[in-house]
Amino acid sequence: MSAVNGFEIDPRLAADSVFIADGPLSQVRLIDDTRFPWLVLVPRVADASEWIDLDGGQQRLLLAELNQVSQLLRAEPGVEKLNIGALGNIVRQLHVHVVGRHAGDPAWPGPVWGSGAMQRHAADALAARAALWRSRLG
Repeated sequence: MSAVNGFEIDPRLAADSVFIADGPLSQVRLIDDTRFPWLVLVPRVADASEWIDLDGGQQRLLLAELNQVSQLLRAEPGVEKLNIGALGNIVRQLHVHVVGRHAGDPAWPGPVWGSGAMQRHAADALAARAALWRSRLG
């Protein structure tokens, strides 16, 4: 992907997710794993790897974006709990995961990270999920 103001999506994030929309600060992406309703926000700030790399205005924008996608994700059928995390141990680029969880999901009660192999959507199902999320974020 081409860089905008020095921002470029990490290739691992690009490979594991599909672009949904650009928010005021972040790209919103859908993780391609059928096991969990899972979005990730990637601030379009070059070389940001930590929350503290964002200035105060950017931090407030990211928080507002997190609130918006969290409310939408919580409304997904079967979501009982939200997991929100910005680990960055493998992909250093700052990105925040928002994952819908429920008792009995494939990783419950542990974290989703490192819990089995991703189960990818079929291409048409992934396109449909992406379109649905685009309409929700409209």
